[in-house]
Amino acid sequence: MNRVRDRRIRLARLFGAAVTAFLAVTAVVGFGIRAGLPWWAVVAGALPTGGLAGWTGAQIGRQHGIRNEVLEPGETVLGTYTVRPPYTEHTPPAAHEGPQYQLRMTTRSMEMWERTALLWRHPLPELRVIAEGPRLRIHHDGREAGTMLLEQPSAAREICGVARRYGAS
Repeated sequence: MNRVRDRRIRLARLFGAAVTAFLAVTAVVGFGIRAGLPWWAVVAGALPTGGLAGWTGAQIGRQHGIRNEVLEPGETVLGTYTVRPPYTEHTPPAAHEGPQYQLRMTTRSMEMWERTALLWRHPLPELRVIAEGPRLRIHHDGREAGTMLLEQPSAAREICGVARRYGAS
């Protein structure tokens, strides 16, 4: 079982690296051609850009691969929403790390992630969700599971609508 999990995460890393490197190199080559740069200057810019973009894509792919391991068969991801941290960090996270906290909605559950660590996962029918402006209050088993300030202004209402459609109250 562990080899299957490692293989899936490796494939997610490889796919993330390939896609981001391809897009970055394509952008650099396109810019170089439009600017009329010599081929060696385009290659000199594309190689390090492709390497850095590939490394960043591998990190993002790893995160997606780890997160997708908790999905049940037939379960799909409906959306991922950035949650503002409860306090401001002294140094902002590196760009390849992505947002620190994210709320992920699936067809069966709601998940709270801190990068690659699953903080909690609750089935949608067991949840009560309330939108208060940009804040989202989530209740599970009669207790508050969390109050979150979401990055996107309309995300709280959107999450409430999706959660109710899939069984939350």
